[in-house]
Amino acid sequence: MARKGWNVVVSNHRGLGGVSITSDCLYNGGWTEDVREVINYLHRKYPKAPMFCVGTSIGANILVKYLGEEGESTPLAGAASICSPWDLVVCDRFISRKLVQRFYDKALAFGLKGYAKLHQPVLARLANWEGIKKSRSIREFDHHATCIVAKYETVDTYYRRCSSASFVGNVSVPLLCISALDDPLCTREAIPWDECRANKNIVLATTQNGGHLAFFQGLTAGKLWWVGAVSEFLCALHDSSYMHQQKAEEHVLHSSLESSIDKSPYVNILGDGMIAPVGNDGPPSSQISDDLKPNATVNSTQEDEEAKEVENRSGTDGDAMPAQSPAAAGSTKQQGEERYADKIRDAMAPVKRSVNKLARYQGRSVWLLAYVALVTSWPLLGSLAFMLFRKKSRHPLSAK
Repeated sequence: MARKGWNVVVSNHRGLGGVSITSDCLYNGGWTEDVREVINYLHRKYPKAPMFCVGTSIGANILVKYLGEEGESTPLAGAASICSPWDLVVCDRFISRKLVQRFYDKALAFGLKGYAKLHQPVLARLANWEGIKKSRSIREFDHHATCIVAKYETVDTYYRRCSSASFVGNVSVPLLCISALDDPLCTREAIPWDECRANKNIVLATTQNGGHLAFFQGLTAGKLWWVGAVSEFLCALHDSSYMHQQKAEEHVLHSSLESSIDKSPYVNILGDGMIAPVGNDGPPSSQISDDLKPNATVNSTQEDEEAKEVENRSGTDGDAMPAQSPAAAGSTKQQGEERYADKIRDAMAPVKRSVNKLARYQGRSVWLLAYVALVTSWPLLGSLAFMLFRKKSRHPLSAK
């Protein structure tokens, strides 16, 4: 994004990035106050440029939770969530289920203990330091540190209150969510499929492979596929008028999944892969805010002093037009709905192409890896077969 001319700001979790903790507050999987402070500060400093935000792993969980908490009041114009755990309770059960997951669990716990050692003076005073040193899993660390500092009654209470899946229904800006079905940490069982389908602002993309924040491309793994997909999504969103209209549209939070699924057609590109909801609601005719000008940033903004005010075309045309008959009004509304759906499809087209391209690359990569494995292992297998053949041929001779 920086190479494309966007202004980029990176927000590290509290106590990371080489910055010491100066208060009795630490970050956790549901702590949204820090990212809220960063976003609000940038919006106050550069109020005329749209902001976009990208969250990865536990940062993705924090981002989605923040979007759900803020609803329409967030200054963000769009966002992307990569490999979010979604439901921390489900992921906690999953990570202790098999040998591979338990290995990741211990590795992450080791990293958390390293984080704790960086801020030992604070944690030794606020939490159970002896328990932190003996922690061998994420759950044990959260029991001895996170729950005590953040004042949660139990670990499961902390996990339930901080899971972003409960906040998906109130997300009011375009959000791209990418998850790999073979993620060794964030299981597919935690993905809120129905909630994402019910929210027309969310595009959920899942891939068969990709691991956790990997999605490597090519034999040398020189590129990450999700980076390009997010870049295309944000650029398409920034260049479309849907982003600006969505910010001015009044969002209605559905308490259940009753109506949205039935009223809106949903495009499923790869089975349970890409889910692109397209609503039947017509394009809103609200005044477009001066703050949403095409001069975008990722988690940052740049003020555009020469930005022109965007006219409310629908309002101007409405004042000049005479009264229409019900049939003519219905035809106009239908045309508006078609244009609205076309805009959404145009915005989602780059992401659809990227997912299809990834599927083709995966098919080629499997055959190429099989060929490489066969070629590289053939000398060893040939030597082994030759040795076995020689042993078998000696036994009949010795018996004679």
